Amino acid sequence: MLPVRGRDGRATGAVRLLGTRTAWTPVGDGEFYCPGCGGDRNYQRLTGRRRLTLLGVPVLPRGATGPVVECAACRHHYGTDVLDHPTTRHFSAMLRDAVHTVALAVLAAGGTCARTALETAAGAVRAAGFEECTEDQLAALVEGVAADTGRVLGGPCGASLTIELHEALDPLAPHLAPAGRESLLLQAARIALADGPYTPAERDALTTIGAALTICADEVSRLLEAARTPS
Repeated sequence: MLPVRGRDGRATGAVRLLGTRTAWTPVGDGEFYCPGCGGDRNYQRLTGRRRLTLLGVPVLPRGATGPVVECAACRHHYGTDVLDHPTTRHFSAMLRDAVHTVALAVLAAGGTCARTALETAAGAVRAAGFEECTEDQLAALVEGVAADTGRVLGGPCGASLTIELHEALDPLAPHLAPAGRESLLLQAARIALADGPYTPAERDALTTIGAALTICADEVSRLLEAARTPS
């Protein structure tokens, strides 16, 4: 640091003799969930070139840095792994689709599609975001599952539905808190219990749902038992 003196000779500050400066170049943009703002924001993806400065003037290259993600609102920089977190809108869509798939899987495992089970399932699906979902629509989907010869039955809810469960739940589970994963399983359990005790096929389907939500087997058993106990 070099001292800077005023007209009277007294030191008024200092200038850094050597330092580094980064010049950022935008290479992409989009929308992301900003952890600093706590919501969805626009971002720029930046790469940088560092340069050694002498008295604030860039003189020598010091190599590349980044890439980083810069929030358009708060201007904070984050690692690119922040883009792995879904936006609020994307997360809501993932959760909505997961509830719909779970409800369909449990109904298909139950087989009979009793009205009480359909009402419970439709209520859960509507609350998740499919506001126009009806009991008749779900019943038609379950009938379609049963009639689809491409589905290999013999699993908890058919091999194709098992795949669909994992496709819907595997990407969602890492972004759900433990309480959120448990809530989704309990919701599925209440659909299964709406028309009576669990059938073996329903319990198998619920076990598959729990595994896809990364809930351990012992905890799945505890939660399924807890769902049977009136609150």
